Amino acid sequence: MTRHRLVAGILCCGFLGGAAGAAFAIDLPVRKAGLWELKMIRSGGQLPEMTMQHCTDETTDRDMNNMASPMAQQACSKQDIQKTATGYVSDSVCSFGGMSTTSHAEITGDFNSAYTVKTSSKIQGGAAGSGTKDTAMTIEAKWLGACKADQKPGDIVMPGGMKMNIKDMNKLKNLIPGVKQ
Repeated sequence: MTRHRLVAGILCCGFLGGAAGAAFAIDLPVRKAGLWELKMIRSGGQLPEMTMQHCTDETTDRDMNNMASPMAQQACSKQDIQKTATGYVSDSVCSFGGMSTTSHAEITGDFNSAYTVKTSSKIQGGAAGSGTKDTAMTIEAKWLGACKADQKPGDIVMPGGMKMNIKDMNKLKNLIPGVKQ
């Protein structure tokens, strides 16, 4: 995964899989405070499974959603989320760096112990060419307990041990082509 795609995914899509990153008519509940493990599994792609951990609290989860909202408003012509009998459904159309992405996500589970986000996307255009690519990703999230002693709310531990804090993400917006500061 390129640095641009990783940063864009973290900033715009949030950790609820694309649904939490934007301001919607229906707000998603915040996750239980503590350490969450997020396993991202891409279907049919060349990218390997990726697991990260995120230490959060109520304020950090709300701030993360609010931080991504202005970017989504700039980049997305459609942002819709609906409550369903089993969770939430999200549909969006967004453009970054010459790529247009149409996404559909289904969120099930609770935000206290575990939830799953299944996303299907159609990506058109971009630096790699003007073709169309269909992708699917599942995020399996589970609450692990209290954050570790050396973690503070907002800390994200990426594969390979790289650690960053979501509160520093505003500094990374300039890495995403087409997103205004």
